[in-house]
Amino acid sequence: MPVSTENPHPRLSDVTASFEKIYPPSWAASWDAVGLACGDPDQPVRKILFAVDPVEAVVDEALLWGADLIITHHPLMLRGVHSVAADTPKGRIVHRLIRSGTALYTAHTNADTADPGVSDALARAVGLTGPLRPLDPDPTDPEGRRGIGRIGTLDQPLILHDFADQVARGLPATAGGVRAAGDPDRLITTVAVSGGSGDSLLGAARAAGVDAYVTSDLRHHPASEFVEEPGAPALVDTAHFASEWPWLTDGSMHLADALAREAGPGGANVEMRVSTTVTDAWSQTFHHG
Repeated sequence: MPVSTENPHPRLSDVTASFEKIYPPSWAASWDAVGLACGDPDQPVRKILFAVDPVEAVVDEALLWGADLIITHHPLMLRGVHSVAADTPKGRIVHRLIRSGTALYTAHTNADTADPGVSDALARAVGLTGPLRPLDPDPTDPEGRRGIGRIGTLDQPLILHDFADQVARGLPATAGGVRAAGDPDRLITTVAVSGGSGDSLLGAARAAGVDAYVTSDLRHHPASEFVEEPGAPALVDTAHFASEWPWLTDGSMHLADALAREAGPGGANVEMRVSTTVTDAWSQTFHHG
């Protein structure tokens, strides 16, 4: 991706090609919608904003900063749509992006399963050290390094109460905060994590023999039944947005490195920013008494 003197910024197609070498779309689940949602492949890219969700507040931030490209973890059109009319929520975003010349690109389950990926960033954010291994390995990876979730250890064991507090301090603050289930004095050494909704991996966490499982969107009945099982890991439930936010920094750094290598001397002349806009669906919490 040589950067010409006439146009000192890479084209959108060059940026997405570099990103897809890190997070190939072929790694995405069959039901997922990843890749370029809107944007002219020939447009120059000077500023890239990384965010979890393609929502109005993120578009506001991108347009105010003058971003040419937004890279989000969650897709704008995960489920099929039949209209992008500007009087619909998704259509309004598409129209704003097109009018401003801002492209939108998504890396979702392909970033989840990557090595390193979303759960690697989560694992480091909550204090796991040493080598990490997949919680649910990708059977198509002969090296066994890719997959959903990660398992690692704490440098120093912590009781569940203190570990949950460490998780809360390592992630962005949200209205829902962090919840824990299990004996608050239980000693935690080995931990499984999975960014985003993770109750489908409760069985994998139990089979792995870890002391705690950190994920998001745990439902009442599966969680309640799980913690009643003898020897089951403790549970730490975080906001969905918060558990995936740490990956944004990793993704931006990997892309910056890739663009710099492609551009050669002088670098790619692209500025990157990680959004700090909290886009968790829940914005308020109320407690009686």
